[in-house]
Amino acid sequence: MMSTIATNAIAEPFFIGSLKVDPPILQAPMAGFTNYAFRQIVREFGGAGLLATEMVNARGFVWLDEQEAEHPDRLWGVREEPRPLAVQIWDNDPSTLAKVGARLASEYRVSVVDINFGCPVRQVTEKAHSGSYLLRQPERVGKIVEQVVAACAPTPVTAKIRLGCTRDQINAIDVAQVVEDAGAAALTVHGRTAADMFRGTADWDRISEIKPHLRQIPLIGNGDLNSAEKVVEAFRRYDVDGIMIARASLNKPWLFAQAAAAVRGLPVPPDPTPAEEQQLLLHHFDLVCQRFGEVKAAVLMRKYACCYAQGRRGAREFRKQVATIQSPQEFYAVVEKYFPGEPRQ
Repeated sequence: MMSTIATNAIAEPFFIGSLKVDPPILQAPMAGFTNYAFRQIVREFGGAGLLATEMVNARGFVWLDEQEAEHPDRLWGVREEPRPLAVQIWDNDPSTLAKVGARLASEYRVSVVDINFGCPVRQVTEKAHSGSYLLRQPERVGKIVEQVVAACAPTPVTAKIRLGCTRDQINAIDVAQVVEDAGAAALTVHGRTAADMFRGTADWDRISEIKPHLRQIPLIGNGDLNSAEKVVEAFRRYDVDGIMIARASLNKPWLFAQAAAAVRGLPVPPDPTPAEEQQLLLHHFDLVCQRFGEVKAAVLMRKYACCYAQGRRGAREFRKQVATIQSPQEFYAVVEKYFPGEPRQ
């Protein structure tokens, strides 16, 4: 049964360069998850104004070029799939990022090149001095954005940041101004610091405070948006042009469609039934099989299947079972046993 959250539209489309983002709801890039199979499922439900790949290691991209090797699975489907589509890249070297950005813009013809200044994981920050590590070096952020913008033109370049490195080093306003001055076409801000990782609550007041300090580029807010109601609240309460949905979409890829309906004042589609979720999970498996074959796909589906179980009675036992599958037969058996099941709690 459909419900209506808003009585009229509360969010308008916005532009990233010449690209119209409609609805103003973006799918976040998430390493290890937002591959072609996931993006295809989101696209089938609808509701995302801009989809994004997993983040791509720019240095690794260049190395593979030099070795004349096949590019990573993180670019699976990028050449052929529908647009609009953003590819997110990361590194700390302006020329390397510019080189990869230019390839993505000219050869892959992506809609947006996004630069990651927000990833908090140690492998990216402390080991590679990239991602959110660069928030402590606004001048370097500016040099990176400036070179990538020049290399990618006319394809728009965007940046994603966090509030700062720590709670006592919040410098998002300063970084935001540097990003805009360097020519970026939009800015996404996650409402936590790097030290927070994913703990605590995203600070949307801090995100909203950035908007008056931007002259013209759109501000996109990100963090803790796990329902259509929260998306509506974000647009109503905070000074943002768009919002980005991340982790909540991994177990609810239909959330974009629900959020899009809600901000337009339309009836909100219900969650799928348990039987429909079962078919969705099998469809996801089929998409992964097309790329990797059944045996490898069965192993890869462990983490995706665990996401689908969230909020469902018996989820713990399902995860325990699915975490050990080695073959498509085992995958089908576990799914048949636990899906369809009880509706979400």
